[in-house]
Amino acid sequence: MKKYIKKLVLLCAFLFLGASCSNDAVLTTLQEVAFSGKFEASSSTIVLTEDSTNVPVVVFSWPAVEYPVQAPVTYALQFDIPSAILGTTAWNNAIRVEVGEDALSKSLLGTDLNKIALALGLQSDVAGEIVVRVESNLDRRIYSEPITLTVTPFVKPVVFGAIYMPGSYQDFNIGTAAALDAIASGIYQGYVSFPDSKGLGFKFNTERNWNQFYGADANGNLQNRSDTDFQIAAAGSYQMTVNLNTLKWTASPYSWGIVGDATHEPTTDDTNYGWNHSSKMTYDHQLKTWKFRGVLRAGNLKFRLNDSWTINYGAKNNDEGIMYLDNAGAHYIGEAGTYEITFTINDIDQANNGYPPTGTYTVTKI
Repeated sequence: MKKYIKKLVLLCAFLFLGASCSNDAVLTTLQEVAFSGKFEASSSTIVLTEDSTNVPVVVFSWPAVEYPVQAPVTYALQFDIPSAILGTTAWNNAIRVEVGEDALSKSLLGTDLNKIALALGLQSDVAGEIVVRVESNLDRRIYSEPITLTVTPFVKPVVFGAIYMPGSYQDFNIGTAAALDAIASGIYQGYVSFPDSKGLGFKFNTERNWNQFYGADANGNLQNRSDTDFQIAAAGSYQMTVNLNTLKWTASPYSWGIVGDATHEPTTDDTNYGWNHSSKMTYDHQLKTWKFRGVLRAGNLKFRLNDSWTINYGAKNNDEGIMYLDNAGAHYIGEAGTYEITFTINDIDQANNGYPPTGTYTVTKI
């Protein structure tokens, strides 16, 4: 009897396992997706120069990838050289440029493509090949067919040196005159503040002596060893640019200022202070920093350029001493009183370099 019971148990176990196997889910695979059309570039041969630094030089475009999941699709570009897209390590060291969700095109400035080309090892002033593909990502990554660009990168020559700007703002003392730094061959730029209490004349010297200097000719341009002073239009702070190649100069009104409810003055209309109007800083050309000295009350402050929100910096906290470009934060003044505030920023040659991501500052109660 025991023998029959054992057989019955084994039979039931076999039937149970059989039933379990028959109820297993059917194996599935992800639905195949792919780019539905061609990945294209507006130009396949690009010669980069300093003139193309801040202009678009190529536009990439591609069709949307339709995934079975309804959600935003993220796209990116990958750049590499032809020899690095083969084998088991293909594309491993590619330079990746994020594009964004559901974006189907990307434009690159000359400066961006130039950096990519040089980072991939292309030689300056020599045509080389770059391979580009699009990465599409949702529940998995899908890649377009790559395209090849012929790119000639360039290396901006490093320039050194400075010229000097003695003037009535500092009693024409060549030893303490503002230095204008080289931003290109023969072109110099820097900042000077002309106070109300001083005159508006100045000259340009090639060294910290009077062996060679430039004064004004009859048209106000540079003339070697002219005794006639250049004249600024009015007291204030300026960005000075001097071109020794063309013997011309320009002065553009340029001033950092503090802005915020800490700058309120109770006896004045709030529309002229607080967050509506900057309190100007002056440039200390010897320390190369912007300064404000005056009465503040408890409140917040930030830094902005030329009394406008186009370029502004905010603090993440009170302790770091760093201001961040376009940051919504502010430094908090906890107690009313007289303060000296400094702001130091490397903003030379913004046309080519842009404004830096950070600047440093100090707040001192005096």
